[in-house]
Amino acid sequence: MGRIKTISDSVVLDRLLAALETAGPDGLSFSKASKAVGLSAATLVQRFATREAMIEAVLLHAWDRLDAVTAAADAEAAISPAGAISMLMRLMPGHGAEYNLTDGLLLLREDLRNPTLRARGSAWGKYLAKSLGRRLTNHTALAERLGWQMASVWQGAFIWWAFKPDGDPDASVATVLEDWCRSVGAK
Repeated sequence: MGRIKTISDSVVLDRLLAALETAGPDGLSFSKASKAVGLSAATLVQRFATREAMIEAVLLHAWDRLDAVTAAADAEAAISPAGAISMLMRLMPGHGAEYNLTDGLLLLREDLRNPTLRARGSAWGKYLAKSLGRRLTNHTALAERLGWQMASVWQGAFIWWAFKPDGDPDASVATVLEDWCRSVGAK
């Protein structure tokens, strides 16, 4: 008979995500994870087997959370360019944007190196591009292309803001997205 879990997998993964964001993928050991979660390192080894499997599970959990937020934003945003901008603004990291961007790039590196995580990122990108595209045009053939472009402009605007963080990142990114929509004549 198996042992009863004192802390749910979801809570463990939430705590580990916070620890991963602080320590970085290369710095998160079972010992540090143990302190962050409140379980023994041996218990974490039983749950995940390897450090790499633990990090993958944490990042898959983060993708699950992003998928849920994206689906909610998609369901609630108007079918218009303003709705597309609204969707993307809901996906912005909020306070601590500069921290989330710089340290988040370390997590992104893991997503790119791991085929399972890379596939999740690819699937999310396709969903996001389709959701944005249908808000930008009624032309099916053009919608996905515009959706990918808008997602790229969004990420680029955020990265460039981080190099020169003058003012609120949300306002800066929203202005760039509004300008882009006018440039492509999104209706």
